[in-house]
Amino acid sequence: MKEHKKGLIIWLVLIAGLFAATLAVGSHGGHGDVQIAMRDAVLHDVNRVSLFGLKDVNPALISAMTVTAILLLAALVIRIFAVPRFTLVPGRLQMVLETVVGLLDNLAGVKEPGKRTFIGAYIFAAGVYIFTGTLFELFGVQAVATNGHPVALPAPLSDVNAAICMGCMSYLVILSGGIAHAGMHGVGATLKEFSLPISMSFRLFGALLSGLLVTELVYHYVATSFVLPVIVGVLFTLLHALVQTYVLTMLVGMYYNEVSEKPEPKEKKPKKQKKHADA
Repeated sequence: MKEHKKGLIIWLVLIAGLFAATLAVGSHGGHGDVQIAMRDAVLHDVNRVSLFGLKDVNPALISAMTVTAILLLAALVIRIFAVPRFTLVPGRLQMVLETVVGLLDNLAGVKEPGKRTFIGAYIFAAGVYIFTGTLFELFGVQAVATNGHPVALPAPLSDVNAAICMGCMSYLVILSGGIAHAGMHGVGATLKEFSLPISMSFRLFGALLSGLLVTELVYHYVATSFVLPVIVGVLFTLLHALVQTYVLTMLVGMYYNEVSEKPEPKEKKPKKQKKHADA
């Protein structure tokens, strides 16, 4: 009991010290600076970068290309060096991979093997991309903008264009499932949810952007930028990575399962027998 009290006192002293240091040093950002920073975080129209001779490239595009290259390289290495060594008694790496694959596969909610093969693979790919791409901004990879200012590469899906692409791709996957398993009935069921790509796109964009904007505000208005922004940035990024991965994979699996169900055949009503008149 005494040890718990000592730990609590130490934490309270640290928090009080950080708060006192914040009040003593003051803020180092201005309202004009934070407005420009937050506008650029949304529109990416100030700090542009050059790529292969092309000027004014969105930094989120470089983030998307980097994350994609990292995931493809990791998949190639795992397939060549790890998968051939898988055994009936799984090791640590095999156990981790099977747990992740099984978790995301179960989120699809599809029990039929023919349906699960495709949608499970897509959900795994989309979930890993969302999670990895969201965590990418934690590394603070720097690039030099065309105006000479350094800029940290953001999460790929914090750009509205990338979020719209992810939402539309997920909608096309759902539509393909409806066509493959239910025919025209699946097409009609999918087209009824015409607002689905918009809702998925802006849910991703809004959630990931909110974490980025909160971090920007903390950096501009809190002077203890070596401690508090790190904690806030890590917590918000991890929270959004987990939540958005879960939400999108669950929604895609749920709608895929719904539109791919074949309509139940209508029961034929028994024909009424004609009554023969007595002779």
